Amino acid sequence: MNDNVAIDGLPPLRQVIEKHELATKKSLGQNFLLDLNLTGRIARTAGDLTELTVIEVGPGPGGLTRALLMHGAKQVIAIERDSRCLPVLAEISDHYEGRLKVIEGDALEVDMASLAEGPTAIVANLPYNVGTQLLVNWLSGPDWPPFYKSLTLMFQREVAQRIVAQAGDNHFGRLGVLAGWRCHAEIAFDVSPQAFWPPPKVTSSVVHLTPRETPIECDGTALETITRHAFGQRRKMLRQSLKPLGGQELLDRVGIEGTRRAETLDVAEFCALANAYKTA
Repeated sequence: MNDNVAIDGLPPLRQVIEKHELATKKSLGQNFLLDLNLTGRIARTAGDLTELTVIEVGPGPGGLTRALLMHGAKQVIAIERDSRCLPVLAEISDHYEGRLKVIEGDALEVDMASLAEGPTAIVANLPYNVGTQLLVNWLSGPDWPPFYKSLTLMFQREVAQRIVAQAGDNHFGRLGVLAGWRCHAEIAFDVSPQAFWPPPKVTSSVVHLTPRETPIECDGTALETITRHAFGQRRKMLRQSLKPLGGQELLDRVGIEGTRRAETLDVAEFCALANAYKTA
């Protein structure tokens, strides 16, 4: 790992972790990202940060936090559940003269929209155990356009592939529908397990998502329900997997053949099903 010199005037991350005895907790889905060159690349992927408030989830010892601040983020609001990391983050806040605001809490329970101060981006190496649910929450909320200008997020590569997948792809599923409905999504680059401590058993990927200005009119809760049933039994024909929601009758209302399977439908067809289900 490339963590020999800290270019921001703060101690190297390994030294910080040793000083504060920050052993990772599996229960929190922690894998600390130590390579400051890599965290800088993530920050650059998020674009020009100079006029943005950046919300970061799970900063841990602050490697990505430091990169975001180094790359000119107007303000970083870091949400951290692990109280052991708060003294480290306080040191970073002091170094950057208050440009870092730290909130102790569970990101799943924090109203992030209320934290946004002006134009906002979300950039995070998401904890593995909550990353998917956070993304679903950000994609399926009732308000659109959302409070964020972009999402730059790290996931396990398998999850990243599901986010950017389109109809017909092997990885296409609920995440692909939700992401494709409301955002343009792309995998920016992959990250080797050796970039983390401890190294995970899988490759990770950074995904960049930008909201669509005018997504198809659709109720997010209904769409989530339709996709959950359709892909929950993806080997079955839709008339079977959607039977609890109306089955063939629901499919007939939007002109979709009951013999088709979920991965063959595109986003527009899923939205049509969701709208029909919502108004049934």
